[in-house]
Amino acid sequence: MERDQAIAKLVSYAVEKGLVQPEERIWAVNTLLDILRLDSCSLPEVGPVGEEELPAILGALTDDACARGMLPEDTVTYRDLFDTRLMGALTPRPAQVIATFDGLYRQDPKAATDWYYKFSQDTNYIRRDRIARDVQWKAHTEYGELDITINLSKPEKDPKAIAAARNLPASAYPRCQLCAENEGYAGRVNHPARQNHRIVPITINGSPWFLQYSPYVYYNEHCICLNSVHTPMKIDKACFGKLLDFVDQFPHYFVGSNADLPIVGGSILAHDHFQGGRYTFAMEKAPVEIPFTFPGYEDVQAGIVKWPMSVVRLTCAHPQRLIDLADRILTSWRGYTDESAFIYAETDGEPHNTITPIARRRGSDYELDLVLRNNITTEEHPLGVYHPHAELHHIKKENIGLIEVMGLAVLPARLKTELAAVADKLAQGGDLRSDPLTASHASWAEGFAARVTPDNALDVVYHETGLVFAKVLEHAGVYARTPEGKEAFLRFLSQV
Repeated sequence: MERDQAIAKLVSYAVEKGLVQPEERIWAVNTLLDILRLDSCSLPEVGPVGEEELPAILGALTDDACARGMLPEDTVTYRDLFDTRLMGALTPRPAQVIATFDGLYRQDPKAATDWYYKFSQDTNYIRRDRIARDVQWKAHTEYGELDITINLSKPEKDPKAIAAARNLPASAYPRCQLCAENEGYAGRVNHPARQNHRIVPITINGSPWFLQYSPYVYYNEHCICLNSVHTPMKIDKACFGKLLDFVDQFPHYFVGSNADLPIVGGSILAHDHFQGGRYTFAMEKAPVEIPFTFPGYEDVQAGIVKWPMSVVRLTCAHPQRLIDLADRILTSWRGYTDESAFIYAETDGEPHNTITPIARRRGSDYELDLVLRNNITTEEHPLGVYHPHAELHHIKKENIGLIEVMGLAVLPARLKTELAAVADKLAQGGDLRSDPLTASHASWAEGFAARVTPDNALDVVYHETGLVFAKVLEHAGVYARTPEGKEAFLRFLSQV
């Protein structure tokens, strides 16, 4: 694609998507020329520009800039910094975005989020082409259909960028990738560019927060709700209030919080935030298998959910009743020890018990799922007793955070190649143990090799991967799904 054609197409795209107004075309062209360090151009006529063309348009302009020495290196990191600058120049200012969102919200919260989600894709903040690379499938298990995804949308860090980052002075701005100061930030080799990023202020439970979408979109309308202050994650009574207030304001979304302790928490514990969106996970579909009534809270439907992890579900028409009962359960769990079930509230002064909470609307009712967590480690399980054990690390070694808890496996990119190699070896009767791609999977794959044919090899491997994920979640559950485990679970609930 010629450079002038790419400029014309990018401006037309921005006009068609409502990022730039028709009367702003000349300004938009000149703004791009300034970034591209060009004095002039001759723009051809172009027809309608589809969103699928955007990566090629930005690629052509970035190739041209690179050929003219504008990028330090032709790597993904520097290309992302550059093409985000191009899109940022065509992205409406924050006040315009907020005004549009607020105007739509007054009509209908769903209309506001529909617009905002599409806007976040149109600006290329959410890179549609990269999200499309993710490998996704569903695995039928005794707990319902679990979602499995091999994450390919988050770019790998290139060695040259890593080396360049080592030479940068330490920076505390923005303090983390969630902070509001990311909005409009130009980025650097060790921090993504966010000129095309816009956040929306919201008030949750009387405190100022912001709403945005995840650039990696692990599920439909994957949003992030972040505290306006860089303050650590904390699961407490106020947290339950915020979650339920959010689903009151956005009843078509669920929202949840990662736990607030290492191992069982998410990747960012330093900045208080929630994740939500419009998606029905297997956990939400899972039924209550053991009803339970908490004395004094007879108006709250409660019970243990049929799920591989240890989940207490609370449902009530009155959110304050849920907040009060959830706080009572949390307070009890924080200090609860049951040595016979290997539950220790603390060892050597280090606390172990916390909760991963998820809130949603169910019809006119409010609902909280409280997932009991414990991060104790032992010599046998140095990464965590209630964490995927070593025999499952060939598939999943990382922490089990909120998204996995609900039934969506986010698996590492290496598995796309490795699982395909396993399927190929099984289909051809090859030696799994002699190939570095398949050696770590050999013991597992040999267990189902007899069911594999050349026609079903990859399907079988994917299904078995889903069963491994179900086992991962069972390992993360503090109470085993055995008669003894259920008895111990009820022992805890009875003393709340």
